[in-house]
Amino acid sequence: MTLLAAIQEHLAAGGAVMPPLAVLSAVMWALILERFFFLRRMGRRSLTRSGAGRLLKAGARPAEGMGALAHLVSYVLDRRTRDPETDQYLLDEAVLVLSREFDRRLSLIGALAAAAPLLGLLGTVLGMIGAFETLSAYGTGNARALAGSVSEALLSTQAGLLVAIPGLTMKNHLSRRAYDLKRRVSAAGIYLSRVLSESQTRGAVA
Repeated sequence: MTLLAAIQEHLAAGGAVMPPLAVLSAVMWALILERFFFLRRMGRRSLTRSGAGRLLKAGARPAEGMGALAHLVSYVLDRRTRDPETDQYLLDEAVLVLSREFDRRLSLIGALAAAAPLLGLLGTVLGMIGAFETLSAYGTGNARALAGSVSEALLSTQAGLLVAIPGLTMKNHLSRRAYDLKRRVSAAGIYLSRVLSESQTRGAVA
């Protein structure tokens, strides 16, 4: 039996909730992988706060792929007005935009992971209903049909948990990484705010 045939047989044995669970799992893991690689890219420490400050003072764009601080500097430089108050607002806006981007889709991943055991529970209920219907129709004389209904209930429960547990684990891991990045970006924002103030003060004196 091929792997594909074994998967199809397993899905069929789990009852009606297995295809929705499979779709839910595929969508959830696609989102997890997208967030994992995005946060990994943003977490690169190839640009320090002092380096970001020098780029901001010089008006030089950082190279691509240098992490969250590079995106912060690029955001400000792309919109910079040379007006001190407006540029400070731009920097605060850049920190907020990046922080929201780090959290993007994490709530959806958590919702999908939380929905998986509920779908598994629905499959359990459907399987047990099928088992009781078999008992009421045949008593204990049709052991094969009874075993099939019980198997459907157990397989759907198992599938729901197998989707939910890794999903919630990865969601928590990604949330921690997003939180660390938000702290780094917020600290860099405070530092770059001082850099902007100093450069604007020197410009005013000159």
